[in-house]
Amino acid sequence: MFDKLIENLRANPRKIVFTEGTDSRILEAASRLNAGGFLGVILLGDCNDVKAAAAAGGFKIDGFEIIDPKNYPGTEEMVEKMTLLRKGKMTADECRDALKKSNYFGTMLVSMGIADSLLGGATYSTADTVRPALQLVKTKPGNKIVSSCFIMVRTTAEGEERLAMGDCAINLTPSEDELVEIALETANCAKTFGIEPKVAFLSYSTKGSGKGESVDLIKNACEKAKAAAPELAIDGEMQFDAAVSPVVGQLKFPGSPVAGYANTFVFPNIDAGNIGYKIAQRLGGFEAYGPILLGLNAPINDLSRGCNAEEVYKMAIITAALS
Repeated sequence: MFDKLIENLRANPRKIVFTEGTDSRILEAASRLNAGGFLGVILLGDCNDVKAAAAAGGFKIDGFEIIDPKNYPGTEEMVEKMTLLRKGKMTADECRDALKKSNYFGTMLVSMGIADSLLGGATYSTADTVRPALQLVKTKPGNKIVSSCFIMVRTTAEGEERLAMGDCAINLTPSEDELVEIALETANCAKTFGIEPKVAFLSYSTKGSGKGESVDLIKNACEKAKAAAPELAIDGEMQFDAAVSPVVGQLKFPGSPVAGYANTFVFPNIDAGNIGYKIAQRLGGFEAYGPILLGLNAPINDLSRGCNAEEVYKMAIITAALS
């Protein structure tokens, strides 16, 4: 999967901004990206501090673009653009103060087209990544929410198995229409990673075997998704065993193009999604890549504060590949 993404990045040069330029994990991943020669890198932070941190870790950052948000020659132009984007919700002085923070500054670099994508959150919360993105990059036309998915990968005797799971990180209890957005965005993300999506709307019920508000929610959302994207293979509501086992799936949901063959999963809420992907990761032997934020006008992604340099490296490639 990563070989193909890197090949695409070589053919279509991109630039990514890291908001935490002095973090050793970021520096290690960035130096590896730079050595690969397929992705441009911007590091945010005080230039002397970034160089000192790189020297301390033995990381080569020659040729990197390092920008200090507190000492940027284009600050006033950025303040003017940010004030317009905030549409009266922040004064120029409030924007100027916000731009001293790397998460806001980096997001404005993306908004202004100076960088194609952003990766942050190694030292701050998901909310601190998502909030500036919503305010400054905003959601794509027709989208009302930011959602997320995980790309799950494991090696089998037959080759590399890939799945997409959403939403496991952002929306707590999505509505019918939000589930439709999640499904369509997750399916589009799956295609980027070589998955031909077969989308299962998951439930504790399969084709009406259970009753209740949550079943109705998933059933209705599934029907809306089918109407919105008739070209996609979408079905539900179905239990997980019906989604992945051909024998069970075709017994419980005969004739379904998805039941038994699903590779793209829409969970009813964040509890189910977060638990589901972690079970696949810890017991199923899948590598989990994400959360990949979906629905924004440009790729902006969040790291776990417990991430390592390898995860940063791979998430940078994933993030840039979406631009």
